Amino acid sequence: MDDRDFLCLETGNINEVTEVLKRFIDKHNQTFTFTELNDDGKRRRLWTLLIKHLENSDDAPCHKYCLACIRILSRDKTDLNELVCENWLGTLLRLAGLVSQEEALTRINQLNPDYEVILEALKCLCNIIFNSTTAQVLSSVNHSVEGIVMRLRTYRDPDLPADIKFFDMKMLFLITALCAEVRPRLKEELHGLTYLIETLDLILKEASGEDHEERGATCGDMPILLSDELVGLACEVLKVLFNLTVKSGDRSLVDEEEEAHFLRLVSILHDLLLCETYSKEKQYELQNHTVNLLMSIPSNCYEELMTPVQKDARELPKGLEMEGRSMEAIAVLLQFLEQRLDNMSQGVRSQSEVLSPVLTVLVEGSRSHRAMRKFLRAHVLPPLTEVMTRPEEGNTIRNKLCRLLTTPNTQVRDLVADFLFVLCKENVMRMIKYTGYGNAAGLFANRGLLLGGSSSGSRSGSGSGTAHYSSDSEDSDTEEYREYRDKINPVTGCYEPPKPNPTAGMTEEQKEYEAMQLVSMMDKLSRDGIVHPCRVGEDGRPEPVEHVLQLIEDLPHQQIKPNLDDTDSN
Repeated sequence: MDDRDFLCLETGNINEVTEVLKRFIDKHNQTFTFTELNDDGKRRRLWTLLIKHLENSDDAPCHKYCLACIRILSRDKTDLNELVCENWLGTLLRLAGLVSQEEALTRINQLNPDYEVILEALKCLCNIIFNSTTAQVLSSVNHSVEGIVMRLRTYRDPDLPADIKFFDMKMLFLITALCAEVRPRLKEELHGLTYLIETLDLILKEASGEDHEERGATCGDMPILLSDELVGLACEVLKVLFNLTVKSGDRSLVDEEEEAHFLRLVSILHDLLLCETYSKEKQYELQNHTVNLLMSIPSNCYEELMTPVQKDARELPKGLEMEGRSMEAIAVLLQFLEQRLDNMSQGVRSQSEVLSPVLTVLVEGSRSHRAMRKFLRAHVLPPLTEVMTRPEEGNTIRNKLCRLLTTPNTQVRDLVADFLFVLCKENVMRMIKYTGYGNAAGLFANRGLLLGGSSSGSRSGSGSGTAHYSSDSEDSDTEEYREYRDKINPVTGCYEPPKPNPTAGMTEEQKEYEAMQLVSMMDKLSRDGIVHPCRVGEDGRPEPVEHVLQLIEDLPHQQIKPNLDDTDSN
């Protein structure tokens, strides 16, 4: 922008100003940095002129072009903190229709709102809040959040464009993500949790074409089909809800009112999981944000994911009913996990981001709800038929999870181990049967279970990190497993054919000599610091030994001890 353009913005008529703005927009529509504005105060001069036109109601015909210019300029962080001030931000909020409750009441009968201007102003605010810490601080104390909540109440208006709803939620997400101090006020004083849940409910009703209160994603023969537009809005709402519900402490400690909100929210998330979309990418995105939100909700509310099967309802696909409840939503979560396992990049660092949320949801749900655990076990750890290959070899979900039991990513490794262990009702022998002792040794060492037995959580009452498992059990071993059971190596978890005895033909003196050679070599490795021999202590955890000969002391006590609960069961 040259001096003539600046002069025109300062003294030109409305048509001349509009032409200058249009040229700037066309030229810089894909520009993200403006180095030419760094000299002679051009950047502040341009911003000041644009805001001046926006504050003048007589210049309304060029407001949307001024806002488009600000949207483009706000991509550049240069001097943005110094430029943004309370008055300028207030002007943008007013044009976006985000005003205080008192002012909103005076505008209630305003006719013909300019939705183009409102949308451009919202885009400007999103850019500025994202790129400016000054704007973030101001947005946490002004009426930005209050204005969005006020408009949330009007989302039933069919004339309100979907793009405005989308950018409302995008702006609210940015504020709640970057200004944590806003969350309690939005949640409690402004009742944001209630309005956001109603917005999700409204999305489902709009997609299904229902106006009545009773709504379900699969109440008819066909599931609800969400447009890309509605998926985008739903995802933004889910992101805001995550910001409002995420906690660092015990998620089970909620009051009755909050629990009621969570139960209703989970019932809506159930329906969102069962919705269909026009593209797989959008469905994957919707499921991803749904899982993230479930992770921040107390697991006792997951019961709403498993709706009771009604006698007069449509017939469920085979295998999707467990103990009189529909497992359709749980099957979607399991399918989502499989997709993540298949599409996961080989990088260890990305494993936590990709897998931790859905694994956390499945672990907590399985630990809290018997029906969910039984359904997941039937699909993840079905009765063994393949005993010739190691548990980590193959393409079943059990194989893929077993491979992660030895990943260097400790967060994912521990979550996978917890998931499989809960599906095994926290029984050591059953875990060894499905994963092999070598793969599960890390879990056993952490929990003091290297000598066998069951986790203490399996005998305690329900609560955070614990579960109560029923004592009913039945033999579910397959014929293939029974045939080779005695020849399965518990360390590798698969059948190994008999091997020739390497000491066959040796005299007792030769055997003793070879044994002492082995002890000598292990002792040398230990003294050189290459290995550190350990044995299993009385607490079931590894403890170091002073000398390798200590490994053979008290040898019978080092063996895994099966208990009465080691029989296989559902």
